[in-house]
Amino acid sequence: MSFTKIPTKNLSHNEWLRLRKTGIGGSDVGAICGVNKYSSPVKIYQDKTTDTITEINNEATRIGHDLEDYCARRFMEETGLKVRKSNFMYRSTEHPFMLADVDRLVIGEDAGLECKTTNILNASQWKNGQIPISYVMQCYHYMYCTGRKTWYIACVILGKEFVYRKLTWNDDIINNIVSIEYDFWQNNVLKGIMPEPDGSSSSDNIISSMFPTAENKDVIKLTGFDEKLSKRDSLISEISQLEKEKKKIEQEIQIKMEDSEFAENDTHRIKWSNVETVRLDTQRLHKELPNIYNQFLKKTVSRRFQIKAV
Repeated sequence: MSFTKIPTKNLSHNEWLRLRKTGIGGSDVGAICGVNKYSSPVKIYQDKTTDTITEINNEATRIGHDLEDYCARRFMEETGLKVRKSNFMYRSTEHPFMLADVDRLVIGEDAGLECKTTNILNASQWKNGQIPISYVMQCYHYMYCTGRKTWYIACVILGKEFVYRKLTWNDDIINNIVSIEYDFWQNNVLKGIMPEPDGSSSSDNIISSMFPTAENKDVIKLTGFDEKLSKRDSLISEISQLEKEKKKIEQEIQIKMEDSEFAENDTHRIKWSNVETVRLDTQRLHKELPNIYNQFLKKTVSRRFQIKAV
């Protein structure tokens, strides 16, 4: 497996982000394959086909970045292995659209290390040797791009524990990942054809940002959507029935609990607690202090999507 190494040590953060837009990185793979709940093929497509640099800058990202060194140190303590930073981005020679910006390389072993941080709510995803599937794909992507036969993944589960796992080269998995990435890059990115949406909130957000306001007042004639719209009607009916069944179970539990706040059985813990809510009485404010009400009005424009049977 051959690759080229692109020095990253002296790159600015902005230059590093632009470099990532020139190919598919490890964190993109799960989204392209439809197994990353925080992203989607549509989102990755937009990132790779526009000049806009999108940087995720939230507390979770900050914590993950700040604790990367700690995670690497804990891995060395647990395993006795030594790791080092790479300071290079790897680009596959055979498939130049495949990039790898790895967290650490293992010294003296044909292996790398991916460092993760998560909260205690996600602890179950790491139970009994498990690894979130999106991270599995990320590690195999790195194996292909670097030619290394083993990849470790370590995770700090905040407030609970430290875990690590080991993945080894698997031809079938890697060939499937390469095939999916190749298809996405050749038939979507290079041809400028957006992949089909997947129903995720990520796709929702991207589509809304692409078409933020309605300007064309003409009626668009939908062709080829009869079957899909009919299926949507059926799904609405099924969802309504399922919601009713779910609510019935909840109501039966509430009757059993009466005025108790907690209930439990061998598999579930239930909380029916008091919630105090304070809301601004906007109608009264508008009526009694209209000038102040008008000063704090904020106008926003968005699009409301509605479907009605005719």
